[in-house]
Amino acid sequence: MGEEDLRDEIRELRAQIAQLSEALEMAVRPYQKVLGQLEELQGVAKRYFGLLELYQRYGEISPEVVIPGLKNPISQEIVKILFDKGDRNISQIAEQMRQRRGSASRRIVRERLDKLVENGVVTVSTDSKQRRFNISDEVVQKWSQLLGLRKYEGQPSGTQGEKEGE
Repeated sequence: MGEEDLRDEIRELRAQIAQLSEALEMAVRPYQKVLGQLEELQGVAKRYFGLLELYQRYGEISPEVVIPGLKNPISQEIVKILFDKGDRNISQIAEQMRQRRGSASRRIVRERLDKLVENGVVTVSTDSKQRRFNISDEVVQKWSQLLGLRKYEGQPSGTQGEKEGE
């Protein structure tokens, strides 16, 4: 066998190796997709078990879990009301409190809202004649991360929930 024959054989072997490599890549492609889906499923299961642990620890899964300083029951109820439906004024919040708790004073609701705004749990907009209240974006982000919603995964959470939120 001459030197030229060896070179031809090497070229032929290289071509065969390239074809095998391409065929192997095509064969593995569906499995890579399945592997990605399996990893995603593991993430969902992990978030689910995290929620179960929270439920076991606190007896419920509610927004105040991400605001550990929120001890006052009226403030907790205001946060729940605003999570249910934000962009409310004091009268609307007080009315919801009456429906849920039986009684509510606008003065007390206003005081609690002012404290929640001061602590960054709630935001207030004064675009119209009335002040309207919403849950702060930071608290919404923490809540979403706790629930494992993809939009907020991997985003850093601040320390807002560690403030006193009466």
